[in-house]
Amino acid sequence: MVRAEPDRYRVIALGANRSVGALAVQAKELRPERVAIADAGLEDELRAAVPRGTEVWAGPGALEAIARDAEVVVNGVVGFAGLPVTLAALAAGRRLALANKESLIAAGPVVQRVRATPGAEIIPVDSEHCAVHQCLRGGGRGEVRRIVLTASGGPFRGRSAGDLARVTVEDALAHPTWRMGPKITVDSSTLMNKGLEVIEAHELFGPATGIGYDSIDVVVHPQSIVHSMVEFRDGATVAQLSEPDMRLPISYALAYPDRGEAEFGALDWAAARSLDFEPPDRDAFACLDLAYQAGRAGGTAPAWLNAANEVAVQAFLDHRIPWTAIAEVISETLDAHDGTDPTGADVVMEADRVARVRARQAVERRVVTP
Repeated sequence: MVRAEPDRYRVIALGANRSVGALAVQAKELRPERVAIADAGLEDELRAAVPRGTEVWAGPGALEAIARDAEVVVNGVVGFAGLPVTLAALAAGRRLALANKESLIAAGPVVQRVRATPGAEIIPVDSEHCAVHQCLRGGGRGEVRRIVLTASGGPFRGRSAGDLARVTVEDALAHPTWRMGPKITVDSSTLMNKGLEVIEAHELFGPATGIGYDSIDVVVHPQSIVHSMVEFRDGATVAQLSEPDMRLPISYALAYPDRGEAEFGALDWAAARSLDFEPPDRDAFACLDLAYQAGRAGGTAPAWLNAANEVAVQAFLDHRIPWTAIAEVISETLDAHDGTDPTGADVVMEADRVARVRARQAVERRVVTP
């Protein structure tokens, strides 16, 4: 986005967990005032690679620290590790362009309290929630009947539960539409990504619309042209359509409440096309209902769900458990949920820790021997 509109944006800080090379390349091009690396052991390497005069911050709190400075903070940290960045940006009264769904899912009640900080706002970067955010501009509170999140169906759309018992890591990573990291791609293959997005939609839009989980639906749309929809009480459905291009929701979040000048994902309406929709196969993709279960339970149950999923997906990527065991690990972990109330970030982090212990135990009971 900065390359597309260089006169509109100024990058003041960049951060990464361990990606020194990518961070250094971006720092040389964009010339931020400071860079941050979460792994303190990489500080010297980063300092030697960035332009002279660039401040280098390192250590576990470095990403959190730079999240307080900019007018707009883009949080693209993968997994639960993104929570401190989310909380820091909102507590500082910044606009948070949120691409890290896990922090909102795991710590929804905590994030909601910090979200009340004057000036703080969340603009979602996930294509589905960005679409809903845009659609909601077509109506007011109390006029929304239903939110409909679309799912591509992932690489295993149409396969039966029996077929899925034999899929490989390579199969799961072969997404038909989006190019994403391995964890998110596996989540797409299990439909857990859509389950997490249901919880995220409830946290993002529930307070503004008053709708609950019974009014958030999922529909499979393999073309990934309709990115999500909002149905209003008069029967009208408003949808956001574009070619799959993550630059569009990023541009929307950065420019909001205006729109960016650069064009991304525009459709060629002169070309013939069809748009198909079908219900998800909830028997073959059990993770979707597990997410609804955790969302309705509330409290720290979504944190347990997220933690168990991260552990299970990593075990699958490491070839330790089969694909079908991902849902089994999550289900067994949720069965042990202790009902803790998320009164603060420390409580959420402890819930995450305990759930990971339970999930690892569940993984060990399902490890596939070579």
